This record gives sequence, structure tokens and C-alpha cells, in this order.
Amino acid sequence: MIDLARADSRVVAVVNDSVGSTKLGAFQAEFPDRLINVGIAEQNMVGVAAGLANGGLIPYVCGASCFLTGRALEQIKADAAYSNANVKFVGVSSGMAYGELGATHHSIEDMAWLRAIADPAVVVPADPAETASAICFAHEYAGPVFIRTSRMPVPAVHPEGYRFRLGTATRLRDGGDATIIANGTMVGIALDAAVALAAEGLAVRVLNMSSVSPPDVAAVVAAAQETGALVTAEEHTIRSGLGGLVAEIVVTHHPVPMQFVGVPGVFAPVGSTEFLFDHFAMSITGVMTAVHQVLSRKPRR
Repeated sequence: MIDLARADSRVVAVVNDSVGSTKLGAFQAEFPDRLINVGIAEQNMVGVAAGLANGGLIPYVCGASCFLTGRALEQIKADAAYSNANVKFVGVSSGMAYGELGATHHSIEDMAWLRAIADPAVVVPADPAETASAICFAHEYAGPVFIRTSRMPVPAVHPEGYRFRLGTATRLRDGGDATIIANGTMVGIALDAAVALAAEGLAVRVLNMSSVSPPDVAAVVAAAQETGALVTAEEHTIRSGLGGLVAEIVVTHHPVPMQFVGVPGVFAPVGSTEFLFDHFAMSITGVMTAVHQVLSRKPRR
């Protein structure tokens, strides 16, 4: 953000009393006139950003994804998407990153809500390199973009110099027995599960589906055709999120057995993020189990 702002005077940040949680303190110190803090008023935040975009600026709206999408979904739909305003949304602390703060702060529905709205690009980066690249991509993209980030540390899964490309899934590991399609925090877990499965003699492909809207239809169809069994893994409800997206593609183009790893359509209980991932089997073991389950339903040739 700071690099973009130094190079382009149109870049501004709009926050909802969230300078600290969005890590924009250094941005505010260097560009005090280019950070607008509306307070705890998410609907106003989106409306202000749309106005700034209409005035020729490039606003990055930064706030907790649970409040940004839950409270301001109408404004995201009408003021940004329907109006095609050049607003960049960064939803932080998504999924169950808030842990002990409970269901009011968990953001496990946002991907489903956003991909149901026409036009905005929806991106769920998997690691720091992809997050930085997605932020830069948003600057160049003409139109609304939503970038969904977590607050939890994740391993680097992309090499130096990696560039995010909208509408393109990245194949991080090859294999012909099954495919794990993941995004966000689940990508590193999916890769570790694939390595463990390789020790059992299974070759499992791993796709990073960071571009949720638009999706890489060709990569999903190829995985279905070439491996014959799919597992999706997401830090989100399995209703209408990544799993639902992949299922829509598969049932239309090449039906194969599928298994879903994520929150099974319930409110997550109170507990640490680590506890919640284990509780919902969103772990290396949980993903491995899902692969074994889907392989048990894979037709034999």
C-alpha cells in the first residue's frame, strides 16, 4: 500500500476504526491526508469510498471481513458492484481468525455472499507473496475487487516473483489419483496433506484457487477429467463457498465424486483458531481423510 501510494497520488485508504488491525499505521504516518477513518460505520465507509472513486481516486477499503461484508453488503452491491465503482476492498481477519471472539466475529460466509454478487473480482490469496501481488493487481484492475485475507501466519507456497493472475488457478503439485482444490489458509495444509499421501503411494494434485470470481473453469474441468476425484478445502462454510463453486463447475462439465473440507453449515463454537481448525477437521489429517473418502467413491477403470 505504501509503495503504491508513493507511486500514485490517487491511492487512499478508508478504514472503520481499524488502523491497527489493518496494519495501516505506517501508511497513516506517511500519508495522513490520504487515510480516512469513518469510525465504526461500515455502510458509510463503503459509500465514502464509492464517492472517492467517482472523484477519480483509488480507495482501498480495509476492515474486518465479518463487519465489512455482513454490515455493508448492500453498499458493496449497490454503491460498488452495480455502479462499477473502482473500489478495492480488503477484508482482514477472515474465516475463524478471531477465534475466541465467537460467531459474531467469524467470517465464514463472506465468500458465498460476495460471489453471488455480479461483477466484483473476489480473490483469496494463499501466502504473503500472493497477497502483495493481489494488492498490486487491484490497483491496475478497473472495477471493484475484494481481497480476503487472514491474520494467521501461513507458509510461503509461491516462489519469489510470483504474480497473481485473475481467473487462473495455480497448480502447486501434480498428481493423477485425486485433486485437492484449496485457497487461503488451507493451501499450505493441502500441500502438507499431499506430501503425506505421497508417502502412502498416492499422487495428489493441488490447485490454489485464489481467484474465486472469476474462477478457472478449465483447471477444474481438467482436474476432474484427469484425476477423477476432487476435494475442496476452505476456511469457510462449505455452503456456496469454494466447494459450491467447484461443484457447480463439475456438475455442469464433468461430474466426478467430491468431498468438502470446511465448516459444515453451522456456527463455529468459541475457541482458539487452532482448536476450531481441529474441531472441523480442517487439518492435514482431515484433508487426508477426505481424500481417502473420495477415492473410495471413485469409479474403477
